[in-house]
Amino acid sequence: MTSIKRDVSPFLPMTPAAFHVLLALADGPKHGYLILKDVEERTAGDVRLSTGTLYGLIKRFLDDELIIETRPHHDRRRPYKLTAFGRDVAEAEAERLEKLVHAA
Repeated sequence: MTSIKRDVSPFLPMTPAAFHVLLALADGPKHGYLILKDVEERTAGDVRLSTGTLYGLIKRFLDDELIIETRPHHDRRRPYKLTAFGRDVAEAEAERLEKLVHAA
C-alpha cells in the first residue's frame, strides 16, 4: 500500500519558535515544561518561549497533525510526540535554512 505524502510547503517558512518546538520533540515525547527547557538549553537562552506562545503552537500543531498527545491516563501532564508528518515539516524547514545559510 502506497501512502500519499502530504505537502509540507504550506507550513514553510516557520517561525524560529515553531521550528524549535518541533526540534525539541525530535528525540521523543515531552510535556510543555520540558519543551520550554529544551528550547532554552538548545539555544543557549537565545530563544525563550512564553507559555502562551508554546501552548498556542501546540494547539496549532495538534490541529495540523504535526504532533499528537500521548497522555497516559494516570498522569496529569500532557506529553506531545512528533508525527511522521511533523518530522517531514521540520526536516523541510532545516533544509530551507541550510540553503539560506549556504546562499549567504
